[in-house]
Amino acid sequence: MTYRASFLFALVAGLSSSVAVADAPALQSPSPVIYLEDNLDEKDKLGWCIDTKGRGFTEMIHAHSCKPKGGDTQFKFDEATGQLMSVAFDNKCVVLHQPDDPNVPFGLYDCDAEAQTQRFTYDSASMEIRLAADASRCVVVGGASRSAGPFMSRDLVTAPCAETDPLNKRWIVKP
Repeated sequence: MTYRASFLFALVAGLSSSVAVADAPALQSPSPVIYLEDNLDEKDKLGWCIDTKGRGFTEMIHAHSCKPKGGDTQFKFDEATGQLMSVAFDNKCVVLHQPDDPNVPFGLYDCDAEAQTQRFTYDSASMEIRLAADASRCVVVGGASRSAGPFMSRDLVTAPCAETDPLNKRWIVKP
């Protein structure tokens, strides 16, 4: 190997070791589903999905362990309208209804394609879900996990994209 080739190999090896590698979840949820790229600390490696708080239908949304059978942790992104739509609950969409609430700014309400509070963008390159009304803010999982019965949960909030750890804001949208 030449000196130049050795130098380039060492440089690439050094750079690759400094790049954070995501701990991918062992996703069991059926499609469609939107889940965080990194498993973070989810104890059963199920990953983190958007979810309704509690059992059954509720208007409150948080991040939750992706459930193996899906159900209320299944959401889809409609590119045409920019809406995050529930799969389990007909005509229900994620809404930024309390933007100043640091813990529960989102809700699940009737879909309205004209409502700006229901519009999001998904950037597949950065894997960020951003508010359509303010592209500098991303949909992110909160920093602290808590027990949620046999699963785990975290807050689902907005935060400045540029200031948020990529592990907490990189979403995979699986149609």
